[in-house]
Amino acid sequence: EVQLVESGGGLVQPGGSLRLSCAASGFIFSNYAMSWVRRAPGKELEWVSTISRSGDNIYAADSVKGRVTISRDNAKKTLYLQLDSLKTEDTAMYYCARAKNTYDYCSGSWCSWADFGYWGQGTQVTVSS
Repeated sequence: EVQLVESGGGLVQPGGSLRLSCAASGFIFSNYAMSWVRRAPGKELEWVSTISRSGDNIYAADSVKGRVTISRDNAKKTLYLQLDSLKTEDTAMYYCARAKNTYDYCSGSWCSWADFGYWGQGTQVTVSS
C-alpha cells in the first residue's frame, strides 16, 4: 500500500522558516519524481515544486522560487521542503505527491490532482504574526 505521511507544519511568523518532511512507503521511492503542492482555504490547488527521481532536476513555482528548496533522500525514502522567508500568503495545507508513473511527471502551474498518482494527508502551514 502506497503511503505518504507529511510532517513539520506549524504556526510561524512572517519571515520565518519551516522544514516539511514526507515519509514514503509501499513503493520504490527512487523510481518516482515527487512534488509538493498546496491548497489554501477557498483556493484551488497550487503546484509548489517538483524534484526528479535522482534529484538532478528541480522545478519551483514562481510564487515561491528563491524561498523554497525541495530535496529528497532516496535511502531514507523521504522528501523535504525547506520554506524560508515565509509570507502570510504561504498559509495552506501542504501535500507531498507522487508522480503517476516512473517515466513522466508534472512540473508546472498546470498540475492538478489528476496529474499525481498518490498524495498524503497534508501538513498545515500557517504564517501569521
